[in-house]
Amino acid sequence: MRALGLDLGSQRIGVALSDSDATLALPYDVVVRTGDRDRDHRRIADIVAETGAEVVVVGLPLSLDGGEGPMARRYRAEARRIGATLGVPVETYDERLTTVTAERALRESGLSGRARRRVVDQVAASVMLQSWLDRRAARGEEPPE
Repeated sequence: MRALGLDLGSQRIGVALSDSDATLALPYDVVVRTGDRDRDHRRIADIVAETGAEVVVVGLPLSLDGGEGPMARRYRAEARRIGATLGVPVETYDERLTTVTAERALRESGLSGRARRRVVDQVAASVMLQSWLDRRAARGEEPPE
């Protein structure tokens, strides 16, 4: 099962992709928001088709206490809209601190600020997707239908 992870943002959508065994998540792409949500969602649908992804995992920015604030509600609604354009299941998953983790890893790797900005969204998506994959593996979960 191949999974696609999305880190939604107001300017960009980070995209990560798992290997076919659903054990490793890797940064894949960044979709720059066009201002036209339908167009952006069609681009995501194209990526799903190109990669053969069987599930899409959308990061949900929960509050540190686990609550769902306005941003999380907005992204949950967008995840539902994305799901309406795809022929695969769409799940949401807690993405708290993924961008912070991605920024730290990129800074420690020595990338300049400009280089980090170009890849941080897709790295954050891969951090979130890897967490989702690890949780599924630990629980022995089967692929979603």
